[in-house]
Amino acid sequence: MAKKQINPMLRIIFLLLCSSSIIAQNKHVISKDLKWSEKTALSILNNYPKAWQIDGNEKPKWDYKMGFLLFSFEKLYQKTNDQKYLNYIKEYADEMIDSTGNIKKYDEKEYNIDYVNPGKILFNLYDKTKDNRYQKVIVQLRKQLENQPRTAIGGFWHKQIYPNQMWIDGLYMAEPFYTQYTVKYENGKSLDDIAKQFELVHDHLLDKKSGLPCQCWDESKQIAWANPETGTSPTVWGRGIGWYMMALVETLDYYPKKHPKQKELVSYLNQISKSVIEYKSSSGLWYQVADKPELKENYLEPSASAMIIYALAKGSDKGYLASNYKKIAQKSFDAFVKEFVKTDENGQVNILNVSPSVGLGGKPFRDGTNEYYITGKTKDNGSPALAAFLLSALELNK
Repeated sequence: MAKKQINPMLRIIFLLLCSSSIIAQNKHVISKDLKWSEKTALSILNNYPKAWQIDGNEKPKWDYKMGFLLFSFEKLYQKTNDQKYLNYIKEYADEMIDSTGNIKKYDEKEYNIDYVNPGKILFNLYDKTKDNRYQKVIVQLRKQLENQPRTAIGGFWHKQIYPNQMWIDGLYMAEPFYTQYTVKYENGKSLDDIAKQFELVHDHLLDKKSGLPCQCWDESKQIAWANPETGTSPTVWGRGIGWYMMALVETLDYYPKKHPKQKELVSYLNQISKSVIEYKSSSGLWYQVADKPELKENYLEPSASAMIIYALAKGSDKGYLASNYKKIAQKSFDAFVKEFVKTDENGQVNILNVSPSVGLGGKPFRDGTNEYYITGKTKDNGSPALAAFLLSALELNK
């Protein structure tokens, strides 16, 4: 008797159902009893099995956003000792670093300061594994900083393609790595240079009226977006404030207390914290264009808010800021959850309405006006918001 043939279409459907079942089984279960930090991390693992997939990337790349996200995973691993968080970091590093210890598709001559930020995750990986590839990349990124073009008064250019320009986010991209490196491997010989980067930002990028930083400063004052008198760009960007404050608290993690410049960095953190509180909304959050909440179409922005919350909480915990800043951070965190966080039926955490990446100059030319910052299309689950929310939740034990 001949065997009955299975309809090929039914076979395909069966295989697809089996595959879907296997994928579903591999998803991390998110218990409602978990803290926000782990709920967020597990949501990221479910949505982006490979860290380079964050923000919809289709190919692996060495990128500051992955560096920021994986830094938050490193802090979570240190708190929970859960191996899957360390594995997530290591898998990204191993994807991006070849067998000879070189970053794939990395070109030092671009002098892109964003490339330095992911280097932070390699210190701990090297200490744990003694894999010399990680050490080689750490040294490679330090060499980039050694050769990084500078303004006439010593500030790092943001990129080779942006001559004479310091960007506020560049402080976060370079200084925490630079500080950890010089303390660990150079007996602190570059600590004065690190302080100088903050001094230049304080002197040239901070708006004298609000006390808040603009995004960029052109020393030459020649580019079209630059104020002809000050060289600054025209807008106070909420996320830029966050990058600045996080750069301070994370640099201070490694900056020796006995060094004469340490108190200066602490004073900068106190100054910006005092100023930023003046511009929080009635609910305790911050706007995309931070100093002009009245602008039409301006909006409360989650990555800026979470970064500021994290920095205030960490600064207070470390004793750099008064204890009342921790209370402000706690209230703002609760407002953040109410305003931006949406969980689905599986407990997946989603953060709504995140600003896109922004910059100045380039092609097509970005003019840095208020309108430019508030008309960019927002999206859910932008990585700066996810990482900053995870860090703020960790710092507040939420």
